[in-house]
Amino acid sequence: MPDEEVDVLICGSGSAGLCAAVWLTRCGVKFKILERREGPLQQGQADGVQCRTVEIMESLGLSEDLLKEAYHVLELAFWTPDGNGGIRRSHLEPDTEPGLSWLPHVILNQARINEFMIKDIERVSGQPHIQYGSDVQSVEVDSQLAKDRKAHCVTVKAVENGVERTYRAKYALGCDGAHSSVRKSLGFKMVGDSTDAVWAVMDVFAKTDFPDIRKKCVLQSSAGNLVIIPREGDEKVRFYMEMPGWAASDVKPDKVKHRVDQIFSPYTVDIVETSWFSAYSIGQRLADNFTKDHRVFLTGDACHTHSPKAGQGMNVSLQDGYNIGWKLAAVIKMQNDPAILETYVSERQETANDLIEFDRHFTNLFSSSYRKEHGVTAEDFQDYFIKSGRYTAGLAIEYKPSILIRPSEADQLASGATSELAASLERLVLERFHPVLLLRSDRKVLDERKIPSFFIPNTGHGGVRPI
Repeated sequence: MPDEEVDVLICGSGSAGLCAAVWLTRCGVKFKILERREGPLQQGQADGVQCRTVEIMESLGLSEDLLKEAYHVLELAFWTPDGNGGIRRSHLEPDTEPGLSWLPHVILNQARINEFMIKDIERVSGQPHIQYGSDVQSVEVDSQLAKDRKAHCVTVKAVENGVERTYRAKYALGCDGAHSSVRKSLGFKMVGDSTDAVWAVMDVFAKTDFPDIRKKCVLQSSAGNLVIIPREGDEKVRFYMEMPGWAASDVKPDKVKHRVDQIFSPYTVDIVETSWFSAYSIGQRLADNFTKDHRVFLTGDACHTHSPKAGQGMNVSLQDGYNIGWKLAAVIKMQNDPAILETYVSERQETANDLIEFDRHFTNLFSSSYRKEHGVTAEDFQDYFIKSGRYTAGLAIEYKPSILIRPSEADQLASGATSELAASLERLVLERFHPVLLLRSDRKVLDERKIPSFFIPNTGHGGVRPI
C-alpha cells in the first residue's frame, strides 16, 4: 500500500513546479511537492523576469509585490572599445520594444519569486503542500493502468529522514532540475553539447565611477566581455564575464576581480563585497523525451539546459509549469479530454528546442574568439542583441495548430454568418491583447459577478475587476 495518494505529485519546488502548483491549488486538485532541499530556496541563481513572465504573474494576481520590489530594466547600454585601450558608450536603447507589453522587464531574485508562489498556495489552500528533505529515488508508470484516466498509475519512491516512502499519483511532474532524478529514473537522456567557453558570475556591492553601473549594460573591451545586471535595491549589481582559457573549477573571485578591472578601464570598480559567486562552462542540452505515457512530464531544467546569457532559464521553466498546470487541472476535473496533455509536449518541446538554437548562436556572439574568427563586429553584435528583444521578452513564441488553437472541422464546414464569425474568432485568438480600462458602461451599477471571466489562448485569463 502506498503511504499517500494524490492526483499530482510534483518532484521539485523550483519555478516550474511552483507555478503548476499555483494552478492546481486554485482548481482544487489534490497534489504534493517533494523537495530534496531541507527548506525553501534562499539564494536563487536566476533573477531576470521577462515581460511575458510578469504578464503571467499578473494573470495569477501575483505581480503587485513583484513590481514593487524588483529593479525595472528600462534601458540597455552598449559599451565598445574607444581605440585608446578604454571603452566608450556606443549606444543607448530601450530595453523593451515600445508597446510590446504593458508590463516591464524586471530583476528580482528567484528565491523571492518562489516565495510569492508558495505564499499564494498557502493562502488558497491553508498549507504549502511541500515535503522538504524528500529525495526522489524512482518513478514508474504502469502503462496498462495509464489507459484509465482515473487510475493512480504513477508510483514514486522517495527517501525522507532515512525512511523510504511510496507515493501513488495520477500524474507526476519532473521539476527537479538539470540533474533530474525523475528523468534518470525514466531512462531519458539529455542530448546536446558543451563548449570550452567558461563564464563567471558574481553579485557584488561596488564603488565605481562607471556612469552606467545602474543600467543593464553589455561591455565589449579589448580585455574581454562583461554584462551588468543591476539587482533589486539600490546597490547590488551582477557581473557576467567571459573567462577564456580557464577551466570553471579554477576560476576564483580574486581572478575575476582582476579581469573586472581590465574590462572597465579607464573606469575604476572597487568591489567592497561579493555576496554570491559561481563559474560555469556553457552547454545546450535537450531531453530526448518530455513525457512517459502522458502521465509523467518533464519541465524546466529537467528537460532543457542552456547558458544564462539571455535570461531565459527561470522564465521558460515557469512558463512550462503554467502550461502543464492548467491542462492537468482541466483533465483531472473532467473538464477536458486527456488529449490536451499532448499539447504540452508539442508546444513546450518546440519552445525548448528554439531556445537551445537561439542560445547557441547568442552565446557564440558573446565569445571574443568566435567574433574574431567570423568577422562579427561590435555593431553586428549590438544589432542582433536589439533585434532579439522580442524573443528575449518571451513574446515571440507562436504555437503550431493543435486541438487547442485551431477551429474544428465542424467550424470549417460551417456556412454563412457562422463561418464568417469562426474565421473572425480564429484571427482574434492569434492576436495579443493588452488590458483595457473600462471607464463607462450602460448601467449605473456594474455588477462584476454577472460578467463571466474568459480565457484567450496565448494571453491568459481576463475578466472585469475593480480599480
